[in-house]
Amino acid sequence: MKLRLLLGDQLNYNHSWYKNEQDDVCYFMAEMRQETDYTIHHIQKVVGFFQSMRNFKLWLKSNKRNVVYYELDHNDNQQNLVENLKQIIAKKNITKFEYQLPDEYRLDIQLKNFCNELSIETEVFDTEHFLTSRTDLLDFFKGKKQYMMEYFYRNMRKKYDILMLTKKDPEGGKWNFDQSNRKKWTGKPEIPGKKDFYKDVSDIVDGISKSNVKTIGNINSKEFNWPTSREDCLSLLTYFCDNLLMYFGDYQDAMHPEEKYLFHSRLSFAMNSKMLHPMEVITTVIDYWQNNKDNIDISQVEGFVRQILGWREYMRGMYWAKMPNYKNLNKLDNHNRLPSFYWTGETKMNCMRSAIKQSLDDSYAHHIQRLMITGNYALLTMTNPDEVDQWYLGVYIDAIEWVEITNTRGMSQFADGGLVATKPYVSSGSYINKMSNYCKGCHYKVAKKHENDACPFNSLYWNFLDEKQAYFKNNQRMSMMLNLLHKMDREKLNKLKERANHIIENPDEY
Repeated sequence: MKLRLLLGDQLNYNHSWYKNEQDDVCYFMAEMRQETDYTIHHIQKVVGFFQSMRNFKLWLKSNKRNVVYYELDHNDNQQNLVENLKQIIAKKNITKFEYQLPDEYRLDIQLKNFCNELSIETEVFDTEHFLTSRTDLLDFFKGKKQYMMEYFYRNMRKKYDILMLTKKDPEGGKWNFDQSNRKKWTGKPEIPGKKDFYKDVSDIVDGISKSNVKTIGNINSKEFNWPTSREDCLSLLTYFCDNLLMYFGDYQDAMHPEEKYLFHSRLSFAMNSKMLHPMEVITTVIDYWQNNKDNIDISQVEGFVRQILGWREYMRGMYWAKMPNYKNLNKLDNHNRLPSFYWTGETKMNCMRSAIKQSLDDSYAHHIQRLMITGNYALLTMTNPDEVDQWYLGVYIDAIEWVEITNTRGMSQFADGGLVATKPYVSSGSYINKMSNYCKGCHYKVAKKHENDACPFNSLYWNFLDEKQAYFKNNQRMSMMLNLLHKMDREKLNKLKERANHIIENPDEY
């Protein structure tokens, strides 16, 4: 009999493994402490994966597949992947072991080492999910001095004939409508109510609690609101097209404390668990746009496609190109601790309080909240990227290392020295004020610079530029800001630096 392993993020309902019935195949899935404990996860993240795995198990069984499933408290559960596999191979007299390529480096190494020790035949399969192989990005930029997502994205558009008029000409006359995707939402257009699922997951929450799994964040166990089945995911995709796509691009960078989802799709968990395939998401959105061009501009659609076809595949390619060393990069030599309010939201900064409390309440924040609020603050306070990594990996339901670490350590914290981003994504309070209404209800004043009631981002920004200017002296994209820094009155800069250092040394006062 063959044993086939399915990891918690390999819930691909359309994988070729399931095309034909095979009586001599046993599928194995397990909820394990190995996976709940390698970092401290949000309770909704653990529940989301466990509920999705259980639904996938039911689907397999409904299709007459032989499944061994270990819930967290199963008597035979060794809480370790290798030990569980050894046990089942012995019990069932398995003659061949098969698995799909893991998307995390630690699991890839664990399974390779395990297979090297087995005396039975083994075979590894593709997950049939991504639009690139692990090495495509490395091959594409071979011989180039710098990685650039834009060039990779254009190549992907051509390769898959996505939003193309001809083999060379993009739909709409431009490759990228990013300049159209930066509007501030001020109350109009009206945002439709979110798509709700309201599942009762009390049994899973109770099991996690009884097993003493340490988690962060909050959950309403009677009204769990994430898609955990193929049907849920497809309904969320349909809802996005029908209700949100027409304004997605315009407001994808906007932020608002009362409208945490705005026009975002919330499909990242559905894709990262593989319940939805990226190409079916892309083609569904494009097909909808083509049938509704009178109401939806191409800038709305291209902004969405770019995130999936471009950025998502780019991040995965970067992960496999640079791991395992990528995990240890700290090119800016940042070593401060992450403030304790990242776990409570208890801060007087309205933008930070809103973004963090939202993350703790919903295991969700959209990309600009992650990049320009919580990530921006962590970088400006020169926080150790190891600590930032662990927080982002734990707090968000869609965070799997291949996508989290490249976005956090690379895009957000510039710890890779510019492999992912060409400049650090830092700003003073003015950007936050431009893209949100957070500043309106804040204890601090965004217009002030170094006074006691001045927005902390303002002094932290100039202090960061001054402290790290040696790292950016050859970066053309930083030259304008460094020139302004060098022209600044020294007394003013000293006041900014004094306040910034007080904030860094006493974060809980702010």
